[in-house]
Amino acid sequence: MQIGNRDFQTRGRTYVMGILNVTPDSFSDGGRWNSVDAALRRAEEMAAQGADLIDVGGESTRPGHTPLSPQEELDRVLPVIEALKQNVDLPVSLDTSKATVAQAGLEAGVDLINDVWGLKGDAEMAGVIARAGVPCCLMHNRKQARYGLFLVDLLTDLEETLSLAGQAGIPKERIILDPGVGFAKNQQQNLTVLHRLEELHSLGCPLLLGASRKSVIGNVLGTPPEQRLEGTLATTVLAVLKGCMFVRVHDVEENVRAIRMTEAILREG
Repeated sequence: MQIGNRDFQTRGRTYVMGILNVTPDSFSDGGRWNSVDAALRRAEEMAAQGADLIDVGGESTRPGHTPLSPQEELDRVLPVIEALKQNVDLPVSLDTSKATVAQAGLEAGVDLINDVWGLKGDAEMAGVIARAGVPCCLMHNRKQARYGLFLVDLLTDLEETLSLAGQAGIPKERIILDPGVGFAKNQQQNLTVLHRLEELHSLGCPLLLGASRKSVIGNVLGTPPEQRLEGTLATTVLAVLKGCMFVRVHDVEENVRAIRMTEAILREG
């Protein structure tokens, strides 16, 4: 899969998507990178630590977050995207569920759209992605966490997302799927997703795991977000073992090292 100016293997490698939240209210690092200079320094640091892609987000998606207007979100992300494209030699992803924000980001040079609503939050999103011809990451989400058979329903929901993508003209080979750890799922369901990740390969798309510092880790370890590195590393090693293409993480250097070690063991085996 080509993302920006780089080619990525969809099988047999796990890459690191570094999180760059330019928000004051993200659950883990809100406010740390919400100026252009701070965001650029952080992106350069993540690049030096081995990140393969930078994911810029302007609106928190934590539980109870305050929704933004498209213009408010654009005011946060566009200057950062422009600075990254000029100064950091890595593909840039835009984390948004708004079609107008995605369109403006693409015009500014974004290489991938990361939609936490899996094309179901904005009816125009699929068309924007299709016309741009860029890859996308589409996440599982629901407005209400009500399931019959949880994993069956999750797979059905993602099949609906793939159907929306196909109807809009997004080729399947440009789609990455994210099971949505921490979104519309309780603790047991989040652990089930992690335990049974490999079953999502039946959908025929590469997978991204975004579990970094999330509450599923905090609930197990009894730790606040800033003390969830070890738990995050456990999920990253799991992602390698389960064949995920990407992990989306806050702590780039440590996760890169965990991946390299795990992959070295697997290659020798």
